[in-house]
Amino acid sequence: MADEFKLEDVLPWGRNRAEYEAFFDLRETGPASKLLDCAGGPSSFNAEMTAAGYRVVSADPLYQFSAKDIEGRVEQTRTKMLAGLRAAKDRFVFTWHQSIERHDEVRMTAMRGFLGDFERGKSESRYEAAALPDLPFANDTFDIALCSHFLFLYSDHLNADQHTAYIAEMMRVGAEARIFPLLDLDGEPSRHVDPVRLALEKRGFETAIQRVDYEFQKGGHSMLRVTTS
Repeated sequence: MADEFKLEDVLPWGRNRAEYEAFFDLRETGPASKLLDCAGGPSSFNAEMTAAGYRVVSADPLYQFSAKDIEGRVEQTRTKMLAGLRAAKDRFVFTWHQSIERHDEVRMTAMRGFLGDFERGKSESRYEAAALPDLPFANDTFDIALCSHFLFLYSDHLNADQHTAYIAEMMRVGAEARIFPLLDLDGEPSRHVDPVRLALEKRGFETAIQRVDYEFQKGGHSMLRVTTS
């Protein structure tokens, strides 16, 4: 849980509202919907959506740390991420950001947006230091629970049973769950997708894979949608 989580355990890398809307197909989701961003990290999604009148709560153990500490860790992450992108450039699609340099610019802008909103957001309970599968929210609090670049991406860190439990927890607090992408860190389709879908369907949920208007990892253009039967 959060009190055992160390800042060195995570590579914080933020995304922005436009990206979230693309890879979660949120463009038609109105301000009346209440959204939960699980493992949100230093993304500007919450800040941007809140400024536009939406209701968003982000949950991540990262939020137990100060903005200054997170910023320092972001700078360390930036070096690793850029080196990794350059070393494996052929595994990525740059139609969204055009280049590694533009990708870096978008990421840093998103993280600055997060950092500028963080203290205010904590005071408004929009940033909660919490982690799956133990979310501190009542049943059916949210309309949609989102999870970006954590589940399935870290397939070597979390097994199928853990994925199932995490998504079931998202469904406990939300009417729907959406997870993106469905590839692992090597850019391969996650081996957990099919068994997790089967396990969720045995629990009475409905699952569907939906193509979305976003691709950065080659072939990473689909999300998993989970709903109640």
